[in-house]
Amino acid sequence: MTKPVDEPATKPHRGFVRRAIERLSTTREELDAQELQRECSIVGATPIGDLPDRRRATVAGTLRTVTLRPVGGVPALEAELWDGSGVVSLIWLGRRQLAAIEPGRALVATGLVCEQDGRRVIYNPRYELRPAGAP
Repeated sequence: MTKPVDEPATKPHRGFVRRAIERLSTTREELDAQELQRECSIVGATPIGDLPDRRRATVAGTLRTVTLRPVGGVPALEAELWDGSGVVSLIWLGRRQLAAIEPGRALVATGLVCEQDGRRVIYNPRYELRPAGAP
């Protein structure tokens, strides 16, 4: 007696082939974004793409840029945090620099999310630095 084609023993093999083809046809940036999203969910962070306005949230990701931008004559350190689903600006008012806040650094931040000029912003967030390669 022959086994039917859809028997469970053959399904894992087909799933493996399908996943392999998807990985080969996916760009490096998309793969990085998917991996970062998986890592962020491990620490219990809300995906940046799903952040609610005017609510406290915890986000995790990698800093893309860090710049000094005065706000109303007051120094402000601004960092762009990316988690694969979106970007949020972290702004520390009254700061010119913070130790270890630099592009490429992984961190988890918590604060009140607001929208300013069509972008998500968290002012003066609490943050925790993560080891290299971690969200």
